[in-house]
Amino acid sequence: MPLRRLLLSLLTVLLPVSSWAGVVWRGDFETGNIGQYTSTQRVSADRLQVVQAAGATPDSRYVLKATVRQGDNPINASGNRNELVYMGKEREGSEYYYRWQVKFAPDYPSANTWQVFTQWHHEGCCGSPPVEFFVKGEEIRLTLTNTTTPWKTKLVRGEWQDFIFHVKWSSSASVGFVELWHNGKLVLSKLKHATMYPNDGIYLKLGLYRSDTVQPVGVVYHDGFTQATAWEDVKPADPTPVPVPPAEPTPAEPDAGTPPAPDAGEPEADAGAPSTEPSPIVDSTSPSPVVDTPPAHTPSVEAIGPHVGCTSAGGPLGALGLLGLGGLLRRSRRR
Repeated sequence: MPLRRLLLSLLTVLLPVSSWAGVVWRGDFETGNIGQYTSTQRVSADRLQVVQAAGATPDSRYVLKATVRQGDNPINASGNRNELVYMGKEREGSEYYYRWQVKFAPDYPSANTWQVFTQWHHEGCCGSPPVEFFVKGEEIRLTLTNTTTPWKTKLVRGEWQDFIFHVKWSSSASVGFVELWHNGKLVLSKLKHATMYPNDGIYLKLGLYRSDTVQPVGVVYHDGFTQATAWEDVKPADPTPVPVPPAEPTPAEPDAGTPPAPDAGEPEADAGAPSTEPSPIVDSTSPSPVVDTPPAHTPSVEAIGPHVGCTSAGGPLGALGLLGLGGLLRRSRRR
């Protein structure tokens, strides 16, 4: 259609580039399948299922159901897993916002070991990823380069958890940083930290990956994954404003020259009496507005040491990923 092409060309010229380039990629499963992702690491199709279900937002129709049973090891590496893989555009010096939602099944197992549900893995073959969100015991944790846990919170089952993660990807601790919102609140102010390993690439893995010592079946749901360059493309919607009833009109002052009408016995209105108008209804389930100032209590930084084995079958930069780490990054190398 020539007219449509002409209009698109005009819009391209008239609108700024940023208005087109905010959302880099969506992995929100609204296609009804896993076609938005590059590949899978799963033992069978039933372990990573896109199911039609109520998601985390009103317009979400499909979610990913990730299931792991003891012994699930599709890539012959350490631990048990079933994960989706997306080869993204993260490079040294790049900066992105990520938003996604996670729900842990009501019977999600509690184990005093690692159970990773989202990770940005290095392209090298072995060791813990530079960025991982995981469950340990009854806590959700964020850990960086297997050395620092700057944020953790109580594990809640059966409810959607909303994450907005702001990252500058760099192997330099003076350049890289992270920032985190959880359920609409800023929980980790901008923290300078290495977010990549030297001379290594990075990619996303989504699903469930855990220690092979965990015996019960684990089920976690994922929804709404978005990668963007602008805050506006991931920020939570503002709460719907609550309508306020109109104020009662103020009665006109009586004319000083006209005697007031005789009192029929009605008691004089009490100016302090409560209004008969209904109070506005406040929805306590509305999301809290985003806090864009640091939280009152900055989470402590916890050094936890190595705990995860090899989390990938390897990548094109596997050999380079094992070089140049020095004493900065403590990575376990179990296969």
